[in-house]
Amino acid sequence: MVSVRQHPPNDSNPCNPGGGGFGSRLNLLLSCGSWQADPWVDRLPRLLEPLGIRSHQAHTGAHASRIIKVTPIHVAVVDLALPLDEQGTLPDPDLAEGGPRLLELLARLESPPPVVAVKRSRTHRDDARDIAAALRLGAFAVIDRPRDLADLNLVLDVLRRCLERHYNGCWPRMPGPNG
Repeated sequence: MVSVRQHPPNDSNPCNPGGGGFGSRLNLLLSCGSWQADPWVDRLPRLLEPLGIRSHQAHTGAHASRIIKVTPIHVAVVDLALPLDEQGTLPDPDLAEGGPRLLELLARLESPPPVVAVKRSRTHRDDARDIAAALRLGAFAVIDRPRDLADLNLVLDVLRRCLERHYNGCWPRMPGPNG
């Protein structure tokens, strides 16, 4: 399970040096190019919501881009099989270019969030290429596509490590009303 320290605001709190507020939320971008019924990405928000993690789901690269423009993203899960737009929703690897482009977009942000890349289900050679490209673009981790509860536990563990490494185990500081 993901554990995060969340304390009432005060200036001496190491998790809240600017007094950002107890109700601060962590925004998680979840992208999924899966065309299967009941994809793993639909189960994750229900697990994370009680912890104060707001999940923003995108099923195309274009949708993810719109989310990023209006919502500060603190952690991103990028499916490398994500289609670029609605026309690419069929399981055709040639149309699934939204994932790599989303990695590039996130890497160019002023404050890039830690990214967990989800590999496409392809050949070993393609897997190696995907891993290398994702790591070159700054991915925190590259994982296999989750298929069962044990795999979801792996995703939760990777998200916990993202928080520990990038945010010292605390929610990211949220901007207040004055910036």
